[in-house]
Amino acid sequence: MELLKTEISDVVIIQPKVHGDSRGYFVETYRQDKLEAFLGFGVDFCQDNESRSDKGVLRGLHFQLPPFAQTKLVRVIRGSVLDVAVDIRRGSPTFGRHVAIFLSGENKKQVLIPRGFAHGFVVLEDDTVFAYKVDNYYSPECDKGVAFDDASLGIDWQLKGGDLKLSDKDKKQPALSKAKELFEYGVNYYE
Repeated sequence: MELLKTEISDVVIIQPKVHGDSRGYFVETYRQDKLEAFLGFGVDFCQDNESRSDKGVLRGLHFQLPPFAQTKLVRVIRGSVLDVAVDIRRGSPTFGRHVAIFLSGENKKQVLIPRGFAHGFVVLEDDTVFAYKVDNYYSPECDKGVAFDDASLGIDWQLKGGDLKLSDKDKKQPALSKAKELFEYGVNYYE
């Protein structure tokens, strides 16, 4: 598998090697030793999640605050999404900037979104299955978000606003400038 830094170096693309033949394919989707060697620290995933959605569903932008901050390793099993990670670490040189990556069942790419980033995705085709690992459990008290349509973020979600399907929760998230609780750059949220 190949690990690549993005324009925000803390967000990592993982391109697994696909071994295919007439029977189908085999792909190694996760190697803890390679990921830890690349990152320089360990990530202990404790939960796997999966969602199925149709075209136009937008989930995000979500994050969890400490002590339940989460690293996510995301991928698409079937279908396709535009996956977005936003730096929400106050004081970071990339604060408020985002990385957008096309993930699909065909390209098998994965994205590692570290603690200190908000995450979301928009589904680009019907019957899409999205899967991800997290390194901390869900906590309703620590569950937060920022507005997917915050103009200051400059995210092109690839679909028109009227075509988007959002939860009530995601319709009510604050702009990044109004978010009261975020992360601080330089703090080690892995200890």
